[in-house]
Amino acid sequence: MKRVLLFLPLLVALVLGVLLFSGIGKDPTKLDSALVGKAMPEFALEDLHRPEVQVSQQVFQGEPRLLNVWGTWCPSCRDEHADLMWLAKNEGVPIVGLNYKDQRAKAKTWLERLGDPYSTSIYDPTGSLGFDLGVYGAPETFVIGADGTVLYRHVGVVNKQVWEETLRPLLNQAGGQY
Repeated sequence: MKRVLLFLPLLVALVLGVLLFSGIGKDPTKLDSALVGKAMPEFALEDLHRPEVQVSQQVFQGEPRLLNVWGTWCPSCRDEHADLMWLAKNEGVPIVGLNYKDQRAKAKTWLERLGDPYSTSIYDPTGSLGFDLGVYGAPETFVIGADGTVLYRHVGVVNKQVWEETLRPLLNQAGGQY
């Protein structure tokens, strides 16, 4: 029995090594979503700027668009904000913002100071819609088809490279003209 126990640390190290090696080379920004190919979850949340207005999944009908999950507490969201402004202003990309687990006053001040790239801003203070979308954190960006179907999920910052290589082709395939 003592001989078997001598090999236990070697066995643990071998298993750990295999697990760590299996993660090498994987793209950390590619997290599969169970929602890809499915309709946006049903929801009814307040508009960030107008609390009396309820926003639902109907906001994703009519044309393909991006859904960007962000929060003022998120440093990476600040990094991507200028690129989102550029996409909305120069490329004409419709972007719906999901203000995730944040404070309304802080979020409104942020957008007033840095600019507002969002055609609609959904306020999700408890993270209920984020939970339904499988959001791990922010920023995350989803490509939503004209019929409200989730087509793709990008975890991390959206920049011009991500736009050109991934998001633009997907939006164009979905019927957009970008």
